[in-house]
Amino acid sequence: MTRILFVGQRPETVDFSDPAIPPGFNAEKIHAGIAIAMEKMAERGWQADACMIPPDETAVAVLEKQLKDTTYDCVVVGAGIRLPPKSLSLFETVINTVRKAAPNARIAFNTRPEDTAEAAARRLQGS
Repeated sequence: MTRILFVGQRPETVDFSDPAIPPGFNAEKIHAGIAIAMEKMAERGWQADACMIPPDETAVAVLEKQLKDTTYDCVVVGAGIRLPPKSLSLFETVINTVRKAAPNARIAFNTRPEDTAEAAARRLQGS
C-alpha cells in the first residue's frame, strides 16, 4: 500500500496577516482542506497521515518521530510552510529532516491543502 505523509504547519499557529498567505484563509478553512486531502488520498487507496508541526524548535522532533514510526513513499510539504518568506528556516528544516529520516521518500509540494493528493500523485508517477 502506498503511504503518504502530509506535513503542514499547525493551522492555529499560522500568521494569517502575512501577505504570502492567501486572503480569506483561516485555521478552520485549513482544517477543512486537510480533511478533503485525506479523503482524496483514501479514495486513491493510499494510507495517508498528517503531521502538523509547530513553527518553532520542536518541529524537528515532531517530524522525526512521525518519519521514524512509518516508511512513506511520498512526503508532501504544505504551501503554508514554504511560501511565507519568514518560514524559510522552517521550510529548510523540514526538507533536511525528510532527506535524513526518509531518504527514499519522494518529496512533493502542494499549493493548498485540498491538492495534496494531486501533488503526491505527480511525484509518485514521475518518480
